[in-house]
Amino acid sequence: MLSFEILMVALTSLRANVLRSMLTMLGVVIGVAAVITMVALGQGAQAAVKAQLAGLGATNLTVRPGSGFWGGDHRGRSRGVRMTVDDAYAVRDKTTAIEAVVPVLDRSNIQVEYKSWSGTLSVTGTWIGYLDLNNWDLASGRFFNVAEQDGIRRVAVLGSEVSENLFPSGVDPVGEEIRIRGIAFQVIGTLEEKGDTGFRSRDNVIIVPLSTAMRRLFGTKYLSNMTVQATSENHLTMAMAEIESVLRRQHRLRPGVDNDFSITRQTEFLSVMASATESFTFLLAGIAAISLLVGGIGIMNIMLVSVTERTREIGIRKAIGARNSAIQLQFLIEAVVLSCLGGAMGIALGYWASNEAAARAGWQMMVSADSVTMAFGFSAFIGVVFGFYPARRASQLDPIEALRYD
Repeated sequence: MLSFEILMVALTSLRANVLRSMLTMLGVVIGVAAVITMVALGQGAQAAVKAQLAGLGATNLTVRPGSGFWGGDHRGRSRGVRMTVDDAYAVRDKTTAIEAVVPVLDRSNIQVEYKSWSGTLSVTGTWIGYLDLNNWDLASGRFFNVAEQDGIRRVAVLGSEVSENLFPSGVDPVGEEIRIRGIAFQVIGTLEEKGDTGFRSRDNVIIVPLSTAMRRLFGTKYLSNMTVQATSENHLTMAMAEIESVLRRQHRLRPGVDNDFSITRQTEFLSVMASATESFTFLLAGIAAISLLVGGIGIMNIMLVSVTERTREIGIRKAIGARNSAIQLQFLIEAVVLSCLGGAMGIALGYWASNEAAARAGWQMMVSADSVTMAFGFSAFIGVVFGFYPARRASQLDPIEALRYD
């Protein structure tokens, strides 16, 4: 019964200063909302990376001209190093642990036109197995065939973002004609949405036959890279060794000379990104937690002011028999109620901010129960920690001195 009365006295005191109570909670509200929103952003980024890892294929390897993790530049050049279609044929025909090989020629900022619309997009020249190796599905139409690939045909398959931006709503891209670098291409298919690689959107691309890209569009015989699929995960090491052996012979590299190409698992790049986004999540959560800590300091400050303002009230309560523990509990309850109410409001604000960021900015957000529990629990802990000292100070006041206070 006594605890219930103490609770009611604490709540009455908070209601008597509603505006001050709201302003005191504001720091906690912002802190909890920031924690939830920042963790949601970080976890959303991690989820996106994991989805990309699942979509790349565990048996895929990427071979690039040039040494090092990144290989050459986007044009397939690294200090004069070149990779050709003959290299792709050699890897395909002279290895036993390789299931498929797909050479790739990438170019960015290529002028593309459709009727009155014009802009710059990425263009990829490749072979017919490109979609299978990248776990990519068609949304409509078809992919080019061997006859079109060998016949240097001017056909194109559009990424989902290109389809949306290039053609008006209600217009089926399949069968339409676009111009790439002023050359007419017929659209024969569109692709399902694939997502970002971290640096660019894979959906903002036009795919054409490799022979067409090399001879009609860019006038080059050099590749940007090639994607190689091993027969199984257990054969990845063997596949990498075979690729190295074949390409060293192709490039006539003497023993002791470093490779002029690099071989990496496609998942390695995204694994690095996954590690970075995890660190990024912790960093964001830490920064947000600082604002929650500042909110706790605000609670302590206001509670100390409240103790000073109510010194005479404390003296009267002690004079009529209130124990130190009851006084301490009353002020501690006030601090905890402020922090918990602020935490609840912060959770609501964090959910709203996460949904708005996802809807308006297009960010992938993921609000987890763990982040909500952590933020709310930390806010309650803040109330106890920063409310203890003012409560303790109130309980230790001398009743005679308190009654004299004006």
